[in-house]
Amino acid sequence: GLVVDGRTLNIIFQGGLEEKFLALTQHCRSVLCCHSTPLQKSMVVKLVRRQLKVMTLSIGDGANDVSMIQAADVGIGISGQEGMQAVMASDFAISRFKHLKKLLLVHGHWCYARLAKMVIYFFYKNVCYVNLLFWYQFFCGFSGSTMIDYWQMIFFNLFFTSVPPLLFGVLDKDVSAETLLGLPELYKNGQ
Repeated sequence: GLVVDGRTLNIIFQGGLEEKFLALTQHCRSVLCCHSTPLQKSMVVKLVRRQLKVMTLSIGDGANDVSMIQAADVGIGISGQEGMQAVMASDFAISRFKHLKKLLLVHGHWCYARLAKMVIYFFYKNVCYVNLLFWYQFFCGFSGSTMIDYWQMIFFNLFFTSVPPLLFGVLDKDVSAETLLGLPELYKNGQ
């Protein structure tokens, strides 16, 4: 692990040592920035995103973490004693740091699986509908006449684009939460 304070970050950013800092951090399992300004926190996140081209996640619990949370791809705010500013600026909010494991491993896995299935579903729905319109135009000699009534088309899109996502969102859980927490490597299988 590596612990870096605000003064050291100031030297790194002003002295042009960003590449050496990144090379050092890549040899560590975790890097902790303490006693740093909000600007320095967001600069570290932007540096990692820009140079390493990876997805970043920032976790904060106070107003001084807002810029870091907003600079990251995914921001998580912890509601606590320092107020609700971090929660208001974040993508996800948790009440305690210990809930991060469940948020990432369980809800992240379920969300990823649901989104992957829904993307495939929307392609399937649209391909079916466009093929139906295409073959109908052969039947009517490309006259431009409509195949179905306007209201039927509205209800087709309403039922086929709103009901299945709701059902998937509520009911689809490919693996139980206990299994996902017990086997964290299942998260990589989905990707």
